[in-house]
Amino acid sequence: MAETAARGRPRSETARRAVLDAALRLCQRDGYQALTIKGIAQAAGVGRQTVYRWWPTKEAVLLEALRDLVHRQSARLAPDTGDTLADVRTLLDTTFRLARELTGHALVGLMAQAQHDPDLSARLQGTVIGPRRAALRDVLARGVERGELSDGEVPLDLAVDLAFGTMWYRLISHHAPVDDDLAAQLSRTLWRLLRPGGPGQAERCAAP
Repeated sequence: MAETAARGRPRSETARRAVLDAALRLCQRDGYQALTIKGIAQAAGVGRQTVYRWWPTKEAVLLEALRDLVHRQSARLAPDTGDTLADVRTLLDTTFRLARELTGHALVGLMAQAQHDPDLSARLQGTVIGPRRAALRDVLARGVERGELSDGEVPLDLAVDLAFGTMWYRLISHHAPVDDDLAAQLSRTLWRLLRPGGPGQAERCAAP
């Protein structure tokens, strides 16, 4: 794995999972700044040197933990039931629930750290942000292929920015929750923006 130092003897899968789960759990409970390799090791029931043998920094642990979680949740993070609106809702519901319950502090902490670390920024984009954007865009693109949606008035990339930009803004500012209601509101908003004859068509029809 790109974010993991390939050093020492092969990892125990049980210990690996314990470390990854402990890192996300502790980060969500105590915050990114309070997270340490020592604390992760203690919570996972392994030695500190065991963690350092496999991951050089807490950022590397979190990045692998986030990627591992996405892999385990892949069916709900990349749904394809044939119903575009339902698939968008499932993807956003799952993403927002994970952010709310387990990954939010890790995501915000890594994003803040990445502002001063170009290498971390690239790894965060490649590991977490890019794949999640691609999953939502794929769902929307399938809707376009089926004729349920159109990308003529609103580009799909802008629609993806709208959904995840709202999530990030709320995670960072704490002015409103990232919850099921937000997932429902954004799903309906994307549907209205992208459906054939959406807002742009309505404006043209209303013009004198």
